[in-house]
Amino acid sequence: MDSTLPVVVIGAGPQGLAAAAHLTERGIPFVILEAGAVPAAAVEEWSHVRLFSGWSELVDAAGSRLLASTGWSPPAGGPPTGREWIDGYLAPLAALLREQIRYGNRVAGVSRRGRDRSVDAERGEQPFAVHVRTDAGERLIFARAVIDAAGVWSMPAPAGADGLPAIGEGGVADLLSYRIPDFRDGADAARGHVLVIGSGHSAVTAVLALSELARRDPYLSVGWIIRRSKTDRAFGGGDADEIAARGALGTRARDAVDAGLVALVRGFRVERMAREDGRLTLTAEDGRTVTGDRAIVLTGFRPDLSFLSEMRLDLDAALQAPRRIAAEIDPNVHSCGSVAATGAVDLAHPEPGLFLVGAKSYGRAPTFLALTGYEQVRSVVAELAGDHEAARRVELALPATGVCGGLGEFDLPAAGGDGCCGSPAPLLRIGTAPGSTR
Repeated sequence: MDSTLPVVVIGAGPQGLAAAAHLTERGIPFVILEAGAVPAAAVEEWSHVRLFSGWSELVDAAGSRLLASTGWSPPAGGPPTGREWIDGYLAPLAALLREQIRYGNRVAGVSRRGRDRSVDAERGEQPFAVHVRTDAGERLIFARAVIDAAGVWSMPAPAGADGLPAIGEGGVADLLSYRIPDFRDGADAARGHVLVIGSGHSAVTAVLALSELARRDPYLSVGWIIRRSKTDRAFGGGDADEIAARGALGTRARDAVDAGLVALVRGFRVERMAREDGRLTLTAEDGRTVTGDRAIVLTGFRPDLSFLSEMRLDLDAALQAPRRIAAEIDPNVHSCGSVAATGAVDLAHPEPGLFLVGAKSYGRAPTFLALTGYEQVRSVVAELAGDHEAARRVELALPATGVCGGLGEFDLPAAGGDGCCGSPAPLLRIGTAPGSTR
């Protein structure tokens, strides 16, 4: 294949920009295709949210080296908000790479030149054909490799416990939000009884924001809807979490519930939604109902695989993540440990030169750290450069969550005793973000 062709990076978010920084250091031509109008467009949408990772975990090594040449130095202080992450690191890095970034370029499809998915003949010798939509029309870019760092932000999961929208969910869309609201200065003002559906870090963040408002506003009350009857996973690892700010989220949420600021409804698996007298009624699979004035649905995200329909992917049937990493990130067997970060070999597909990285590489698995994505792109770019030794080298150890018990258990007693890790179990990489990296 023509080595002068660029590597196409899909997405100018944290992992896409990190991939570009590594490609720059390796002298490999590339272009970044970003659907939004600004860098880190997904982070921009949750810029009011404070991350639980510190600055040292949010800056990629190659990105830092590039920025250092301009006199930039890593920001100091505790975990930043999304806005501070953009202003302090992501936007300056994007400014350095601006000649290679194409904003307003949405990838509509990826294939091989002259070969659909079913054709074997000389397939690997053909360049990737990347179909792009812009305001000016459609265009075609040929590439030697594709790094898909598009994330999962564009595809929030619905409220229905069976993975599909609850019956009636579309008809009450005006009473629902699928993002962490911004309650500052009256934005997304909350009144009445607000329901939060979900048990991940995004849901906990929304619950905490609402509970603080409820302390001061007698006209606001908060209901927290979780699918499991057990609450241990929702409350996180506390002091056992090796990322202190993440552990503190669950501790504060437990305190808010204990203080009566949040009404916790457990084992509630949403099946139906309806509007009754202008209010929202949720009905569970077991027939129970909960009524509120609005609901914030934070039940996770999914990868958009539609534009990869002509690519030969090796994905786990359950998680839609690369099969080689699926067992380690499967929330059904979540353990309180962590494993080595994934690299190019783990992320490879039957389509040579195609890599899914960042939050998208985790498919439907709910937990992801920026550090994981940075290690992924370091390894992938090394592989594309022919530096196979560097690609296989592991340069990252991830902290443990302090939480055990998988989603697959639902409400069954954990095997192996009452301790966090009573018996050996598959290990899990950890971390999270609102559909991105955190």
